[in-house]
Amino acid sequence: MKKYSLSNGLRVIVEPIPTCRSVSFGIWVKTGSRHENTQDNGISHFIEHMLFKGTERFTAKDIADVFDGIGGNVNAFTSKEYTCYFAKVLDQHLPIAVDALADMFFKSQLDEEELAKEKNVILEEIAMYEDTPDDKVHDDASRAAYGDHPLAYSILGLQDRLQAMTSSDLRSYMQRQYRLDNVVISVAGNVEEQSLIELLEKHFGGFTNSGVAETLDTPVFNGNYLFHKKQTEQNHICISFPGCSIADPNLYAMVLLNNALGGGMSSRLFQEIREKRGLAYSVYSYHTSFADTGLFTIYAGTAPKQTADVLNITMDILGELAAKGLTDAELHRGKEQLKGSLILSLESTSSRMNRNGKNELMLGRHYTLDQMLERIDEVTMSDIADMTKKLLSVPFATAVVGTNDKAAAKLRRDQFVSGSV
Repeated sequence: MKKYSLSNGLRVIVEPIPTCRSVSFGIWVKTGSRHENTQDNGISHFIEHMLFKGTERFTAKDIADVFDGIGGNVNAFTSKEYTCYFAKVLDQHLPIAVDALADMFFKSQLDEEELAKEKNVILEEIAMYEDTPDDKVHDDASRAAYGDHPLAYSILGLQDRLQAMTSSDLRSYMQRQYRLDNVVISVAGNVEEQSLIELLEKHFGGFTNSGVAETLDTPVFNGNYLFHKKQTEQNHICISFPGCSIADPNLYAMVLLNNALGGGMSSRLFQEIREKRGLAYSVYSYHTSFADTGLFTIYAGTAPKQTADVLNITMDILGELAAKGLTDAELHRGKEQLKGSLILSLESTSSRMNRNGKNELMLGRHYTLDQMLERIDEVTMSDIADMTKKLLSVPFATAVVGTNDKAAAKLRRDQFVSGSV
């Protein structure tokens, strides 16, 4: 993996993989719902959609035809902290993909007629999301944890805000956020590096938009409780704790702790709640890292009459973790699971492109595979104990979507905090 800078300073990360015939190409932009405000919430995701709706050279159908015509894939996604436009094509078709994506990135028309149609598409996406309680509860979990902070904002945005947005609003936001220092190009696959840099210089060397880097406020973990009443067959519950930032040296301890608690089929939550007792089909935990903080969340979906049992078991598992920690077998299994997942991901050009692009954009540094494996192996029981103490040091946040919240409302959210009564 090598890092280049184009003549304008644009960062390019290249990982040649001569043993494959594909290339994954991504344009990463450090902007997402976290960079929005109450008036323009949803604009990052809206722009992501609109860049596929036509340029000076291509209609929306032309863009689809270009990639279908070369047997490639093109897509994009928006998160809370970044947006990525990407394509995966045969190595011989990379110039076509770069040409099309560059045109979308720089020359999208943001036509008002297309804007109106795409607003409706996103409104339908929001409606679909609202109709999916096991998705909605995770947004509510962010609000329970971070309150009014932008990290709690919905990526999709709000209906009334979207309705009011104009092409001018989108262009102004892009002028502010789509800056040279906020953009990274990541490429992984069968490429000849010098030819690639010349190709990128041709299409991206004229990119000159610059501006002032913004200062982000670090959120405070609130540990609040939110209930959204909705007619559902199940209660959907998220319990959240403060986690680790993407740069936290203890991140791997957090990942290993997550694996043991609810990260897989052998985890404590899955085995106890689903396998032994049959109280839930879906029960798991996950950790999300941001630039300056993180969030660890436990999710379960279960019938209202079983909600109290599921929550009590979850609290018992957390209490046992606080008292006794992990077993040697859990730590060893977690390390092997994490190392295996990491190594297997290297077989995909898409995974490598994603990892390199995100690391450069969010961290500005990269670890080799050996360095990552070493960091995993170095995690000790003491590290796990320290991470557990951090998780349980404040009242946890709770979000519920369902018909009633009687069981969840009774939970003492400070029950693991030292000194609480």
